[in-house]
Amino acid sequence: MGGYPERKRVLKEILAELHKGLTLEAAKERFEAEIGRVTSVEIFDLEQSLLEEGVPAEEIKKFCNVHALLFEKDLEKSMADPASPSHPVALFKAENAEIKRRVDSAKALLPALKEGKGGDWVRGLIEELRAVLKHYERKEQLLFPYLEKAGFYGPSKVMWGKHDEVRELFKKAAFSSPAEFPAAAGALLDEIEAMIFKEENILLPTALEKLKPADWAVIFRESAQAGYIFIDPPAAAAEALDIAQNASSLSGASVNLPSGSLALEALTALLNTLPVDLTFVDEEDTVRYFTEGKDRVFLRARSIIGRKVQNCHPPQSLDKVERILDAFKSGKKSCEEFWINMKGRLIHIRYFALRGERGKYLGALEVTQDITDIQKIKGEKMLAD
Repeated sequence: MGGYPERKRVLKEILAELHKGLTLEAAKERFEAEIGRVTSVEIFDLEQSLLEEGVPAEEIKKFCNVHALLFEKDLEKSMADPASPSHPVALFKAENAEIKRRVDSAKALLPALKEGKGGDWVRGLIEELRAVLKHYERKEQLLFPYLEKAGFYGPSKVMWGKHDEVRELFKKAAFSSPAEFPAAAGALLDEIEAMIFKEENILLPTALEKLKPADWAVIFRESAQAGYIFIDPPAAAAEALDIAQNASSLSGASVNLPSGSLALEALTALLNTLPVDLTFVDEEDTVRYFTEGKDRVFLRARSIIGRKVQNCHPPQSLDKVERILDAFKSGKKSCEEFWINMKGRLIHIRYFALRGERGKYLGALEVTQDITDIQKIKGEKMLAD
């Protein structure tokens, strides 16, 4: 690897070649050959130095995708070793160890509950354990889709249902009376503990057998955005977030619409700035797109793109999803709505049938919005105020 000035010179040359049409893969190969392995921090430092020298930001932005390719290659290599502490399986197990520690602490207090003691401690531990739902979401949104692609549908059909049972047990424990609480808490803790056993003895070994390093690399990268519970994110997670926030696959193309034209980058920003979350499912019930606003209500990972929408819902909801889609396709309905309370917020969920000019069914749009604060609006606030 050359010195800092030499690396800057090479990077400048690569940027110039990218401007002339050099492919990302070819740029990556030249970078590896002439500069070698450097960290994201070093790459960002190089880019910042070029910015300070007057190189346009748009030129440097083109290199972000090369940066992503470099990171992805190294990540795939590390994911070939399941024993790596950064492997998603190792991270799921590390979280499970912390979950189990909290379950054991709560279970140790259960006998005292029958004597009317320790209730506040147990309720506090259970509230802390509610974080396991994020652990389950990572499985549902990141791991299950890749198992489905490998032809293994069992977890999304069965384990997701068990996740929902745990969700219901959390609600039951939260709203139980002092007399009911010991039994409700015990049932919840037993189910959480049983889920750890199912993960470590059935789910994760099967996933290691069926998934490839490239699959694990994507799961790791998207886990960085979904977040972890009870453990510190691995060092490479920060790099994955940097990549996600700085890389862009937008090529400067524009989208021409009947009422105007938008640059692809502006259209993406527009959709991600809307105060609602959008998910589009095509006419064959396949997830094709979702917005990526910074305050999404529900976790969405890019691994769901290409997934059948039926597999994106727990088994208990499948009949309702099918009824909505059937009604949309037949023309019987064009809209359906629901609202739920979640973490003290009121969430409004609407589904719309999308149709072409002659009524042809094009797919369905899910629109989710947190309307808690909207409900508080009173009177008027005018632009002149």
